Amino acid sequence: MEAYETQAAVTLLEWLLDQLVAIGGSDLLLSVGTPPRGRVDGALRTMRAEPLTDVEVDACVEALVGEEHRAQLAEHNTADFAFDWTGRARFRGNVFRQKGHWAVALRHLPAVIPAPEQLGVPPAVVALTEKSTGLVIVTGPTGSGKSTTIASLIERINQTRACHVITLEDPIEYVFTHKHAVVDQREVGTDTPDFHMALRSVLREDPDVVLVGEMRDLESISSALTIAETGHLVFATLHTNDTAQAVDRIIDAFGGDHQNQVRAQLSAALLAVVHQRLHPSPTGGRVAAFEVLIATDPVRNLIREAKTNQIHNVIRSSRAEGMVTLEESERQVLGLP
Repeated sequence: MEAYETQAAVTLLEWLLDQLVAIGGSDLLLSVGTPPRGRVDGALRTMRAEPLTDVEVDACVEALVGEEHRAQLAEHNTADFAFDWTGRARFRGNVFRQKGHWAVALRHLPAVIPAPEQLGVPPAVVALTEKSTGLVIVTGPTGSGKSTTIASLIERINQTRACHVITLEDPIEYVFTHKHAVVDQREVGTDTPDFHMALRSVLREDPDVVLVGEMRDLESISSALTIAETGHLVFATLHTNDTAQAVDRIIDAFGGDHQNQVRAQLSAALLAVVHQRLHPSPTGGRVAAFEVLIATDPVRNLIREAKTNQIHNVIRSSRAEGMVTLEESERQVLGLP
């Protein structure tokens, strides 16, 4: 690869990142043979007419992937990473192979963590930041803003409570500065060899609040439950389509012989499940709709008795406790009848 071609490609990458930040885009996609695309208000927009070449994408990958992730990329043909951009924004990235070429997906993370109220997070969810123990699960599809919502809640704790927060992330997305709280962020692959080792050691690190970036398998689900059971406030994400499905997903991760025990554990530890989705706003941009399940006594009983199919009925009849269905939230934020 000629030096001038490499430099031109890096200059292109810098221009694309600047443009994405300027137009308020959420994602940048780089793939050989098609123009670079940015996602704005949920829709893809062409950023340059000419298709990207192998030379350009290869140079972008070389510029983006740090030394600590090169071995991962060489071994697995994919790597996750994050980086700051000119002090104005932060990006989470993934490099992967497709049809023998490199491709890149970058997610734009605002430099300033928004307040929960700016995101439209319901007051009942914001109030969970005052709890000292229990499990809060934030669910939703990829790109629905789960990480931003949890970051806003962690930042509220950081601003208001003298406590120790530990985050376990792959990679670190939002960067916190110590305020009333001490916020220690551990990145998988950099600060800890793997997610499971970080989870096993976290209780020896004197945490009050723990963020589990994603409950991705049996061990991480089991660890999150144990941490919450032992007197800590735990925030975690999960990919499900609604709040009741999140409860089922946790229980179904365990074998049949253990599910009754897990139902008892979850019913005791759970504080809330929050499901969210992003929609185009009538006034421009995107707006989040939230389904909120608060672990009241009736909800805990349904979990223990394996009657999660009745959870939505409880949500519909429990507005006074701060619960709301996704459909009701969508009507409110989108101005529908």
